[in-house]
Amino acid sequence: MLDAHVVKARTLFTVDVGVRIAAGEACGLFGASGVGKSTILACIAGAETPDGGHVTLDGVALFPPPLPLHRRSIGYLTQDANLFPHLRVAENVRFGLTNGARDESESWIVELRERLQLEPIWHEPAHAISGGQARRVALARMLARKPHLVLLDEPFSGLDRHLVRELLGAIARWQKELGFTMLAVDHEADVLARLCPRAIAIEDGRAVQDAPWADLCAHPATPLLAQLLAPL
Repeated sequence: MLDAHVVKARTLFTVDVGVRIAAGEACGLFGASGVGKSTILACIAGAETPDGGHVTLDGVALFPPPLPLHRRSIGYLTQDANLFPHLRVAENVRFGLTNGARDESESWIVELRERLQLEPIWHEPAHAISGGQARRVALARMLARKPHLVLLDEPFSGLDRHLVRELLGAIARWQKELGFTMLAVDHEADVLARLCPRAIAIEDGRAVQDAPWADLCAHPATPLLAQLLAPL
């Protein structure tokens, strides 16, 4: 279970949002650009230190005080792939796995490689692959350790629609099989709705609605939320 209350000052406003997600549940953060969604993910992941609040995962305090990153069972996919350019794709995916874990996880690595269509570039250096390919490699690296909590920040940026549809199904299946908790951000409501049955709507650093997608769409709490959820 994730229990977080993130307080983080920004230039125009202060992010002050509570997030509670049951173990194995998927929840989305939805709202316009620049309202604090990515800040919430970064503070939970430990990439940024909150100014206040608390973060616990499965009863373990991640903040306060800040728990070192290597002790957090979190997979965090940011908007940038952040691969090691001098390493090959296979080395990037396996990065962070201990020798024992590598042996135990080999069948899982093979599944990730096949499902994310990484076989043609498996032995290529990361600096030689495209941006869309780099996103798939970053997703594989994040899932390779089978984290307890998965944080996705615009997970399908740079990918074609056909692959996005495939990955939506794959992530849903992986979550069911592995049982990880998931918190996701995406600028496309239909994508986020397929990933997460529930969402927290954010405006200017505050949660304005926390509801299942059907309720969010049928009864948006604010005019801006209604506009964002309106069909194109």
